[in-house]
Amino acid sequence: MKKYFAEFFGTFWLVFGGCGSAVLAAAYPELGIGFTGVSLAFGLTVLTMAYAVGHISGGRFNGKDLLPYIVSQVIGAIAAAGVLYLIASGKTGFDAVASGFASNGFGEHSPNGYDMMAALLIEFVLTAFFLIIIMGSTDKLAPAGLAPIAIGLGLTLIHLISIPVTNTSVNPARSTGVALFQGGWAVEQLWLFWLAPIAGAAVGAAIYRFVLANDDK
Repeated sequence: MKKYFAEFFGTFWLVFGGCGSAVLAAAYPELGIGFTGVSLAFGLTVLTMAYAVGHISGGRFNGKDLLPYIVSQVIGAIAAAGVLYLIASGKTGFDAVASGFASNGFGEHSPNGYDMMAALLIEFVLTAFFLIIIMGSTDKLAPAGLAPIAIGLGLTLIHLISIPVTNTSVNPARSTGVALFQGGWAVEQLWLFWLAPIAGAAVGAAIYRFVLANDDK
């Protein structure tokens, strides 16, 4: 059960730290944090938690563990979004529906108005490369102890690229947690942020396994 709790806490921290920086900092635009700061926040949440629990969940798992991992991550994301909602509601005038609550979207709900196909493509491509980064940096032949840095910096770059397009998902659990509290268009568009990351992850894992992995190890 420890590895499932590790996934729960890891996803909780990702959503609370990353989405929290967007939701709470957005209330104070004079701070000038912007999407660069939010991108860095997501990267730091992954880096710090990877060092904290990576030795438990490890970033790799057997196929039989897939469903429990998904459930653990979704529950962690919903719990984090719930705590974040309670905190954000402490500010007069906060409205999760109107603000978007750091949800992912396309079309009129894309930060810069990108359409569905653009959102689908960028989430697919970035998730595929994210899986390649994860699998490569956690490979037995990779330098020991540096995987969290590679993964954290990779996620930072991913956010810098795609926040203007979809507000960045590359993780269905992250999208689900905040979408449930936004409760409107975010739930209606949630399908894309499950489909594209799952397809991208499958392709990225296949590319690494059959093209990039060292067969001599």
